[in-house]
This record gives sequence, C-alpha cells and structure tokens, in this order.
Amino acid sequence: MPKAIDFYFDFSSPYAYFAAQKIDDVAMEFGGRDVEWRPFLLGVAMQSTKNQPLAHQPMKGEYCTADWDRLARFMKVPWQLPEKFPIASLAPARAYYWIYDQDKALAKDFAKACFSAYFSGGSDITKPPVVGEIGGALGIDAAELEAAIADNAIKERLKDETLTAIQAGVFGSPFFIVDDEKFWGSDRIWMIKRWLKTGGW
Repeated sequence: MPKAIDFYFDFSSPYAYFAAQKIDDVAMEFGGRDVEWRPFLLGVAMQSTKNQPLAHQPMKGEYCTADWDRLARFMKVPWQLPEKFPIASLAPARAYYWIYDQDKALAKDFAKACFSAYFSGGSDITKPPVVGEIGGALGIDAAELEAAIADNAIKERLKDETLTAIQAGVFGSPFFIVDDEKFWGSDRIWMIKRWLKTGGW
C-alpha cells in the first residue's frame, strides 16, 4: 500500500474546509492512497511564523472573504462565513484525537461533520456541548466526548500533535505532505494530483 498523505488542518480554516471536500477522492483516484487527517492549532503555528489570520489582514482579508464565496459556488458546496470567525478550535481538535484513538474512520467522519456544522450551519464548535451533539449524531456518546475534551491527557495530545506538525514544517492550513514533499494550500491540490500520477518531478 502506498504511503498515506498527511493532511494537516485547523477546523477554523475555510480553505481547509474546501480541501476536505476532495482530498480523499484525489488521493484514491490518482494514487490509491489513504489520507491521514491531522488537526492542529494554526494559531500556535502562526506564533512561530509571526503571522496572523487572513481575515485580520488588511486587503487580504476582504479578498479571501470574496474568494471563499466564489470557491463555494465553483465547487457547489454549502457555505456561509460563520458569525464567530476565526475561532480557537481546541474543542473539535481534542475530540477528534479521542475518537481517532478508537476508530480512525469515525474520526474522519466526525471531522467532516464539524467542518459542515461550522461552515455551512454556523454552529459554534468552540463549545464542548455543540461538539458533543455533533459526535452524538454519529453514534458517539456525547457525554463521554465532552469529558474527553476536558481530559488532561487529550489536551496534551493536541499540544504534541501541534508541535509535531510545526516540527514537520507545517505553518498553514491546509497543508499536505506527500512522500516527504510539502504542499501548502487547497490551491495546490492540482499539483498533488500530478505528483501522485507521475511519482514526483
């Protein structure tokens, strides 16, 4: 089995939301590969690069807001910029890793559901009860999931995953590593397709 693609993302990233709609299909169609979904805290990475969220940057923020609307129309996916944006994605990211350690496939379904709840439903996924409801709809015990979000071991797990991402050179969301080659941004998925088809260049 070919090496899996690492997909690093923050649940607060619109471009990661759009990338999440297609990266698994691209990986399978062009390389027969799995995708490892790896949420991390983009804010911590931004501290390392002395960057700030796109929405907070003059001119660039306005451009990106229009671009997200345009991208949603182009891809024909549900979209609305949440009222509370950007957010600290601690709750869904911690919940993800708790689920991941039990069922990787379910964790991916949970991540997709969180993206959808936030970027198409406007749900405040910073709140553990909301995250619990999202998990509950997938058959996960909501009370256990909420408790896991507050568990010190899971908190440390997310810190470790974020540090590991940064050490791997991850500085933005979405970020992909394919055969040790780094690709930043949803607009690089076309390049990932070519890489998978040709074996690199």
